[in-house]
Amino acid sequence: MLATAKEVLTKARAGHYAVPGFNCVDDVMVRTILDTAQECRSAVFVMCYEQELDEKLWIYLPRLVKAVASEYDIPVVLHLDHSQNHESIQKALDTGFTSVMYDGSALPFAQNVEMSRKAVEMAKPYGASVEAELGLVGGFGLAASENVANILTEPEEVIQFVDETDVDSLAISIGTAHGVYTQLPNLDIERLKKLDAVSKVPLVLHGGSGTPNNQIQDAVRNGICKLNVYADSRVALWKSVKKAVAEITREDPLPKEYFARFRTDLGQLMREKFELLYAVGTFSVR
Repeated sequence: MLATAKEVLTKARAGHYAVPGFNCVDDVMVRTILDTAQECRSAVFVMCYEQELDEKLWIYLPRLVKAVASEYDIPVVLHLDHSQNHESIQKALDTGFTSVMYDGSALPFAQNVEMSRKAVEMAKPYGASVEAELGLVGGFGLAASENVANILTEPEEVIQFVDETDVDSLAISIGTAHGVYTQLPNLDIERLKKLDAVSKVPLVLHGGSGTPNNQIQDAVRNGICKLNVYADSRVALWKSVKKAVAEITREDPLPKEYFARFRTDLGQLMREKFELLYAVGTFSVR
């Protein structure tokens, strides 16, 4: 069933666990995300990364998720990830996304406030949730061509930002990075404790892929309510593809055979994330 991020993350914050957000680009990934979430009895974010949404995917992915979400009895948040323009936010809202992220993290503070606030005003008539980012989670983007440095989030700015934007959740920077790490991070948990203490809204951690499990769990115990995962999924799929190529000998293999392998391997990775975030069993039918 479709749900908003506000509904899901409010419950996660009260229950001291985090909900995973998985980016997807096709039906194999969507099915794996939803089947695994159902098996784990947890809410989940099905995320569409704005940079990957070409004309066809804007039509295909949201409609697919909306069409099948009602067949699952766990909360499914259809989320637009890392949008940097209000045109895409409006398109997502019109298409039926239940959650959108406006990413103004590279902007000066005042401009980030202004642009994030506008996204909130746009989302309200639709009943959709808005995530924003304060501080900057760096690392490598999809092109993997430039390593952007982190700008850590300051606690005093969180208070003002949330008050002035009225966002529903806030992505923060405490040491993670997007993409594949060139060296392992050391998350600033003491900073996170201060951020959680002053934030009126649930906190989100981007760049979860490759971060040591003990650090992720420490972050969840100290306020993180949602973890974004994409690079780990890409790595798991690529390993599965290579394994299938090495093992399948038939010249005309049935697609369902290797698609099943992909779902099994990706599902295992996702199941590990639900367990890591203390999310397994957190949603039960009333």
